[in-house]
Amino acid sequence: MSLLDSLRSMFGSSGGPASAQSKSQSRGASRGKINIDDRFERMRYSSSGTMSNFFVARDREYDKVVGVKLCDAEKVTFFESRFKGLSKPTEGEIAMGMRHPLIVETYEYGMSTKDEPFLVMEYIEGPSLQKVIVERNEEAVAASRLTLIRNMAESINHVHHREFIHRDICPRNFICLPDLSGLKLIDFGLTVPATPPFMAAGNRTGTPLYMSPEIVRRRVTDKRVDIFSFGISCYCLCAFEFPWQASQTNGRAALHHDTTPPKELTVARPNIDPRLARSIMQAINPKLEERTPSLDVFLKQIQGVTSATV
Repeated sequence: MSLLDSLRSMFGSSGGPASAQSKSQSRGASRGKINIDDRFERMRYSSSGTMSNFFVARDREYDKVVGVKLCDAEKVTFFESRFKGLSKPTEGEIAMGMRHPLIVETYEYGMSTKDEPFLVMEYIEGPSLQKVIVERNEEAVAASRLTLIRNMAESINHVHHREFIHRDICPRNFICLPDLSGLKLIDFGLTVPATPPFMAAGNRTGTPLYMSPEIVRRRVTDKRVDIFSFGISCYCLCAFEFPWQASQTNGRAALHHDTTPPKELTVARPNIDPRLARSIMQAINPKLEERTPSLDVFLKQIQGVTSATV
């Protein structure tokens, strides 16, 4: 099968007639190839990721400001080839199934006229959680820190209840509302079903500074890889630093996650609520049997916490 045929099969761009929908409703799979430049008026800024480019645009067809994700065809094909024969759903199919108020809504997916897989999604005019952490603006985030942590947990928990593993939980993949009163989860490019064939040892994908030891060591995985990455994201939001040294950002950095004890959050952030600190530290425990078993459990653990700091 050629690269083009493979992508057509993966993204369903040659599907049948679209069902009757109002323009305010989600569109689903594209009716055919889309000319990105004709359809979308690019606006504001764009950003690049490992496997894609993202830009904000006005959708001329629906007269709406949206986010457009253009994927690198060869990189997508290479990633998907790891799961040959397993009937893995595409990123577009997975994203369309994630209907939750704390997950960015995907409106449409398909193939461009340049044979690039694309997704059209809800646009939120706010900073990424990564930007919030890098700027270390305590005054801006102090009042909403606990809400942001709960929002992260609830959004990932929905993915888990849908029986998927996100596999790239990190601050870059959460977009905050403009006033930092909440956030939403994005990017299902590395997401896989939470079933044994997709949790087999060997799939080392993700963002190194947030990778669990199971991924780094190429072991069997489960949903707890997301809990580990979530815990590091929470730690960074609370302390504006990593629990392990972060002088390196490649795969070598993740080797510390099960060989060097993390700095206690109460040391990095002395005024944090100790109940929240304990819950976050349990989430980043390198030992699977001692790590937080689910985000339902995490949310129960912090149920009585009313402020991130005391």
